[in-house]
Amino acid sequence: MIVWCVVCAVVLLVAYLVLIRDRSSIKLAGKHVLVTGGSSGIGKEIARLAVLKDANVTIVARNQERLQQASHELEAIAKQSQVINTISLDVSLDYQSVQSTLLQAIEEGGCGPVDVLINCAGITCPGVFTELDPSKFTDLYKVNVLGSVQPTRALLPSMIQRRWGRVVFVSSQAGQVAIYGYSAYSSSKFALRGLAEALQMEVKPYNILVSVSFPPDTDTPQLQEEMPHRSKIANKIAATSGVFQPSEIANDIIKGVEQGRYMITHGLDGFMVGHLTAGMSPVHHMIHAVPQVMLMGVFRLISLFYLNQFDRIISSELP
Repeated sequence: MIVWCVVCAVVLLVAYLVLIRDRSSIKLAGKHVLVTGGSSGIGKEIARLAVLKDANVTIVARNQERLQQASHELEAIAKQSQVINTISLDVSLDYQSVQSTLLQAIEEGGCGPVDVLINCAGITCPGVFTELDPSKFTDLYKVNVLGSVQPTRALLPSMIQRRWGRVVFVSSQAGQVAIYGYSAYSSSKFALRGLAEALQMEVKPYNILVSVSFPPDTDTPQLQEEMPHRSKIANKIAATSGVFQPSEIANDIIKGVEQGRYMITHGLDGFMVGHLTAGMSPVHHMIHAVPQVMLMGVFRLISLFYLNQFDRIISSELP
């Protein structure tokens, strides 16, 4: 009898949470969305979906040729009333350069201040810790961490002044679960999660929401460049999550922004890992908290089987 009462109470609570209005949800139509790393891969696909949502879009990237090609593709699907801008910029440069370039380009671009910032610029460098030159850690931290810190620092004051905005950090599933051969990459992506958790506390009073996305392996130019350098062990471990398409990841991120989600996960494994590693992470709506509370214990048990499998893979491949 007590068990049934508990079950009924949980069902009623979930139903209530589903029915009440989520005030953190937004529409992207008419908003100015800026995407770093927007000339290829996940970033370009995010920009494309934002255009289809009737947003004005600015894409930021280093490679001028790719940037222009991406711009032409976006303009081809944009309405006449929409504005598509490009900014050629290395977001890992010194802060003054990043700030001045971004603010000047935005002022001249005709889109108005940035409403949604999506930090998607990133690089990777697989390698066993003892075989990696320490300079590789510096390279990855500059792009993956400072490359997100600096655009956010430059554009956040305007959001605070207007008391509205969205900031997204694109981390990685390797920023939730570190794997063999990715000590440099994983640590840089874990850093983004810490940044997001601290920042969301600071900006929430100004009606600004922070999200962090954790994509698994995704079929992008970066993955193609990475694969020849990835170890056999890392390949076998990564294969347990499969390879996603940029459109799948971008669609999840756009939905996450619209729904005001803090943690944006991808696929079934991502759903499990996201709930398992939620810890002290915030939720912007209680509907996201209920499954975390109910499923964390079960997912922890499943994770132990995964970890055992990873250990077996490593033991079988090492001499």
